[in-house]
Amino acid sequence: MKTGASTRADVDTLQRWRQQSDAHEQAFKSAARILRNAGIAVQRLSDEPAARPSESASRSPQGLARRAFLGGAIAAAAAGYMVVRPPLDLWPSLEELSADYRTGKGEHRKIAIAPNVVLEMNTQTSIARRSVSSDTQIELISGEAVVALASPSKPFAMLAADGRISARQADYNARCLDGVVSVTCLNGEVDVARGGQVVRIHKAEQISYSVSGIDQLVPVDPEQIAAWKVGQLIFRDRPLASVVNEINRYRPGKIIITSADLKRRTVNGTFQIDRLGDFVAQVERLFGAQARSLPGGVVLLS
Repeated sequence: MKTGASTRADVDTLQRWRQQSDAHEQAFKSAARILRNAGIAVQRLSDEPAARPSESASRSPQGLARRAFLGGAIAAAAAGYMVVRPPLDLWPSLEELSADYRTGKGEHRKIAIAPNVVLEMNTQTSIARRSVSSDTQIELISGEAVVALASPSKPFAMLAADGRISARQADYNARCLDGVVSVTCLNGEVDVARGGQVVRIHKAEQISYSVSGIDQLVPVDPEQIAAWKVGQLIFRDRPLASVVNEINRYRPGKIIITSADLKRRTVNGTFQIDRLGDFVAQVERLFGAQARSLPGGVVLLS
């Protein structure tokens, strides 16, 4: 997985190897953790400020060797990134594959993660267990899930990106995509913490955060947010580009809009997840779009 260009066939071969035995599965997860931790370390080193010219001239051989190592590590990390982040997100990344719980495209999974704690995972969702002392935490690596808490003995925590979501008796929908985390309270109250700031949200309220900080709290329709639980996707005044991004999470392949005008067209409607195969034809009829199919399930809309 570290050399050359990986393909869908490579990923399938890796999956079959993992399924051969528990030892293979544990070896894979161990390697994935090492790769992830190495990437974090390299990123921290690469964030160090560059030296001034005068400092470079007087730098010791050890310093130059360290910088050369750093350059090589960054190059290696970049090469690894090209492998573990597949083109067009047509298959899961290495980090997603290393999760303790994962769903594929269109898959819906329900798990009793701890006493009085039920986790419902939406499509393309990856979650890892993170044990701290006697507490059980989970990390939402990517995707979307609903957490239902029925009075556990202590607050249950979910980590997502660089934030923490906790509650004791509540239902909430958490979504982590492209570095943006959105938390919607479906029932009860939920605490969302990031960077020393904590925001408490109640039913029908949503808060989002990213590297730029925590956004303003907004009111939302809980039934619309969690409609995926009953097999539906509900859109209200959404640009087609945003709708297609969401549809791509469920539908095999990838839909790409090539027309700027088509991307801005507004969509209102309810779509059945098990009938998204009709979506491209619906867009053609509604907006007069033209579709062109390419290998790998890629469809161009213009």
